[in-house]
This record gives sequence, C-alpha cells and structure tokens, in this order.
Amino acid sequence: MTAVTTIETSTAVASSRGPRGLLWAMLRLHRWALWFWVLLVVAGAGALLWAYGPGADAAWAEYHETGCGSTTEPGLGCDLVGPAYSRYDTVVGIGTGILGLVPFLTAAWAGAALIGRELESGTAQLAWTQSVSPARWLAAKLAVPAALLASGMLVLTLLHRMLWSADGPLRAAMGSRSWYEGTTFEANGTVATSYALLGLAVGVLAGLLQRRALPALGLAVVGLALLTTVLGTLRPYLWPLETLTNKNEYPPYIGMVVDEGALTSTGARVPDPICVDDTKCLAEHDIVGFYRDYHPSSHFWPLQLVETGIVLAVAALLVLIAFRLLKRRTGAAV
Repeated sequence: MTAVTTIETSTAVASSRGPRGLLWAMLRLHRWALWFWVLLVVAGAGALLWAYGPGADAAWAEYHETGCGSTTEPGLGCDLVGPAYSRYDTVVGIGTGILGLVPFLTAAWAGAALIGRELESGTAQLAWTQSVSPARWLAAKLAVPAALLASGMLVLTLLHRMLWSADGPLRAAMGSRSWYEGTTFEANGTVATSYALLGLAVGVLAGLLQRRALPALGLAVVGLALLTTVLGTLRPYLWPLETLTNKNEYPPYIGMVVDEGALTSTGARVPDPICVDDTKCLAEHDIVGFYRDYHPSSHFWPLQLVETGIVLAVAALLVLIAFRLLKRRTGAAV
C-alpha cells in the first residue's frame, strides 16, 4: 500500500509542471476528499429541496388537518408536532447542520490530509525539490479548496435562503426558528462561506505548525472552535442596537434581544428587581419602566456583512502567517 501511494505521489509531483499540472496533481491526490465534498453538497441540496417542496407541503397539510389553521392564533390548543412536521423539521435541520459542520470538516481535513500528512510523509519536500516551489505548493493548497468550498457553500446558502423565504408562514404557525439563531443566521447569508474559508486557513496553519496529521487535526478543530466561539459572542455588538421601552412591563420580543432591564426616574439602567407588578416594590427601587436592547430583522444584512468581513480578515491574517512560517522553514522566497 505504501509503495502504491509513493508511486502515485511521485507521479503527481512529476506531472505538476506549470499551474495546470499542479492543479490536476492536487485533485488526483485528494480525489476522495473531492468526491466526499461533492456528495455532501448533493446531500445538503437534496435535503433543502425536499423540505422546500414535498416536505413543506406535507407539514402544511398536516397542520390544517388538525384544525390549527382555523384558530385565531396559529397553533393555540393544537398538537403541532405531527409526523410530517417532525420529518420536515429534521430534514431542514440536516441541511442547516451541514452548512454549520463544513468549517470544522474543512479544518480537520486541511490540517490532517492536505498539509500535515504531506509534511509528515515527505511528499511536500519531494515536490519542493522538483519544479514546485514552496510558495506555489501552498498557494495551490489554498486556492483550489477555497474555490470548491466557496462554490459549494454558495449553492447551499442560496437553497437555504429560498427555503427560508418560502416557509415563513409555516415557521410562524409552528413558532420555531428565529432569523438570529446561530446556525440559521449563518446559513442564510455570507457568514457560512466565510467560516468555511476560515476553517481552511486554520487547518492549513495547524498543519504547518504540527507537521503531523493527527496533531494537526486536533489543533485545527480546537483552534476553529475557539475562533467561532469568540466571533459568535461578538456578533450582537457588530452593529448599533435599537431600544424599546415600556412603562409597566417589558417591551415585546421582536428581534435579537441583547440586553434588558429596568429604568429609574433618572433614566439610569438597573437590574430588574423582579417586583412582579408590586407597585410598592417598584416605588422602593425607583423603577418607572423597562427596556430591551435588540436587533430587528432589518439588521440581518448589516450584521452578516460586518461579521463576514471580520472572519475573512482573520482568515487572510492566518494565511499570511502560514506563508511567513513556510518561508522561515524553507528559506524560499514566498
């Protein structure tokens, strides 16, 4: 098995003279990852298309058969979770989940197979002694997967947006899936693609740092998890908030709530003393109203674009670090 792999690798390296040769050599070497990506995109697209068509139709038919559609407020007093809606919800979750899982799969593959394994086995060093410079080698490792990732994620994102736009009444009737929820927010815009590219950058840098497949895989996944957690925590503060106030009770939930509390007669914001309509308690704490800071649905694209820009900037920084690290270790011009 090792001999066959060595022969195949040597053939790939020998055929990699020129940009086109390097491209085909890389696709041949990582053809199983390419097929896996194609099948994953097809599975995600199939799930979203099924949910958009027959899945949503069956869920709507079941919803009206229960009599829920005739109520003044959709869903009141009705058993909403029937088999058809459960299937619909599960399939939508699979389609959305694939979009959320891709960055971590990409980071793991890039760290282990794309970079770490080739450095560990000496394949990369063999390529560098032939007609492929370290800079061209790394550029190809980044450019080809990035193009495939961006195109596949674009297809899945557009299908998710099509589904999201069409099943709004069904979501409202079932009382599920707000626009600002983590995976839903990412899957409906440019953020999903930017995180996939970030996963690639993290994996490549992890592979260069570890130079072994398994340690690089672990470092890439952990590093990406930390980055996504930090960026997700910052998301509500990437665009100016709007505020609603009310005298006797909290304003209604109409978007992504970021902060809430009570207001004193001086306008100061204080924690809610939880007086529960006790006027004496409210007077003792000088509470004259309540507030909520939130993002309305009109903030979807501003939040998307700002976060996308930040994620891509972080990815570009990691790529720059990767090229600098490669230059330092090989002494080649990058």
